[in-house]
Parts: sequence; C-alpha cells; structure tokens
Amino acid sequence: METRQEYLERILAMKKPACPYCAQEMKLWEVPPISFSDGLGWGEPYLYVCFNDDCPLYQQGWKELEDNFAQRASMRCLNYPGTDQFECMPVFSSMGGQGQIFDDEVQAQQEMLKEQTKKGFSILADCYVNKDGVTIMRLLSDSCEPVRVRLKAAQMIGDIGELEAIEPLRSMRAGNEKLQEAIDTAVNKIHERYFTRECPFCAEIIKRRAKICKSCGREVAGE
Repeated sequence: METRQEYLERILAMKKPACPYCAQEMKLWEVPPISFSDGLGWGEPYLYVCFNDDCPLYQQGWKELEDNFAQRASMRCLNYPGTDQFECMPVFSSMGGQGQIFDDEVQAQQEMLKEQTKKGFSILADCYVNKDGVTIMRLLSDSCEPVRVRLKAAQMIGDIGELEAIEPLRSMRAGNEKLQEAIDTAVNKIHERYFTRECPFCAEIIKRRAKICKSCGREVAGE
C-alpha cells in the first residue's frame, strides 16, 4: 500500500489544476481531521482548492447560500488530485480552510526530503552490493535521515548484518513504532541466519541449540 509520504510525493510531481470557474492555479490543501458532507470523510489526505477571492464561484456563493439557505457562507472549488473531478467546499469566511494550504515553503521542504530520501536509497543500494554493514548502521542510527531511508536500512542490516550488529541494534530507541518494529525484525533475521539467540539471563549471544550459556553458566534449555 502507498504511504502518505509516497502519495504526497506523487502529487507534488503533478501539474497543479486550474479552477474551472476562474482559470487560476489551485493550491495543494491538506484535509483537516474532520468529516465532510455525508460524514464519510474526504476520501483523500490532500486536495487542490481554489483560494482566489475573485473567483466567480466564491463571489456568487455568498449571495446564493444566504438567499437559499439563510447561511452566511460561500463556496470554494476543490479538485481530487490526478482527476477531472471538481466539487464545491463550503467556507464561512475568506480565511476558511487557509490554515491547511500546503504553501511553497512546505512544498520546498517536501522536495528536500524527497531528495534526501533518494540520496539515502542510492547509498544503501551501494552498501548492499558491497556488504557495507557499517554505513548501513550509520544511516539507520542517524535520526536526521528520512524515516523511509532508516526503514530500508533496518531491512538491509537484517539481510547482511553480522552478529556484532545485534548489540547496537538492541540499544537503539527509534521513537517511531514502525521503525522500532523493523529494527527488532532485523535482529531476529540476523539470529536466524547464524542459528543463534540471546541468553534470557545475561543477554549474551549463544547457539540456538545451547543448553548451558557459555557466558553466565545458567541452564537455558527450553528458555
């Protein structure tokens, strides 16, 4: 399934649509965490919305909604990314919805994140070919790296990591549930590859079939 970040990256690569009412370029808009219309939600995490105050739909909407529904409100045109589907969204002031505009600065940050992710994946690809577990561990432990890069690094270290990588992996605190799960999975994969496990008493690495821990001398059969 496509992640929210992957979905956003795909949208940012699209050409912004033009409002069918005023021909102005629409703005990328992050939907708020509230239901819309029939209460079933917006259907997409991001939409395009026309915030041109001179748009005929917005201008005429004030009078139409007041005359027909006695409501002091108007409408903005919205579009579902990648489609020709345009709908109307109610707003109750000129500032309505503008808090969710994905402005140029935010888009620039997303583009930077995209480039960092692309660079990280390129480095990881080389590391995998060259069995460079040291660099993979460095990327995995660097909190400044994009989460997608760190997730991929965790997967790779599970595939090629040596037993020496287990202790640093166990010491990591990712602060992200999915990343922490990926790190734990990597540890299990390394153990599977080397037919090892950790002593339940002293945490030293022992053979999977061991009955006595070579480090602490405790009986570990069946543990």
